[in-house]
Amino acid sequence: MAHILFIRLAGPMQSWGTMSRFTRRDTGKEPSKSGIIGLICAAMGIDREDDSNTDLQKLAQAALGIRVLRQGDMQSDYHTASKIAKAEKGVKDTELSTRFFLSDADFIAALESDDRGLLERVHDALKHPVWQLFLGRKAFMPSLPIHVADDAAIIETKSGLKSELENSELLSRLGIIYDARRHDNPQRLVIEDPNGSEVRNDVPLSFADRRFTVRRVATSFVGNQGGENNGTLS
Repeated sequence: MAHILFIRLAGPMQSWGTMSRFTRRDTGKEPSKSGIIGLICAAMGIDREDDSNTDLQKLAQAALGIRVLRQGDMQSDYHTASKIAKAEKGVKDTELSTRFFLSDADFIAALESDDRGLLERVHDALKHPVWQLFLGRKAFMPSLPIHVADDAAIIETKSGLKSELENSELLSRLGIIYDARRHDNPQRLVIEDPNGSEVRNDVPLSFADRRFTVRRVATSFVGNQGGENNGTLS
């Protein structure tokens, strides 16, 4: 039987890059699978060098779904960093970079796995993390707890990620009050799907060597049908 763990990712700044190279650091429009698994590994105390860790391998195999409560705005920072030039000791060289991030975004992430014990360990670790938790960069702290209430965090499912994420009772079950002024309408769903039309290269094989493989995702939308005075979703 499949089970789903729900996670809340909200903060003033988030960055979920998958194609960052050299002086240009990108961010996706929603959290990447490698970013979420990296966050979970920090919570569980799994070292980035430990590619053979069983929980890490199982997390990579779990299916991921994202519900975009609020997409936020894409912004960029212009960074300068000094480094010691190798050719001449004591001489500092300046490296320039442009780094993109999402401002004021809010997401529900859902991991689907047959291993309920794994999801329970993840949930416990998110409540009592071994290392600092951040949203893509160490300076980007969550504004709300990443873990949700114990009685809502893990559910048994027969219908799968998409159905559970578009469920009209999901927000109230997770303790989220729909706000028409701050939440998107409609809200985007990005679901891992072997038949999906979009390919993303964000499944971690090795964090130490920065090796990843691909997965397919499908995008759909769920709309607010109740207006400002009724936050039901379908």
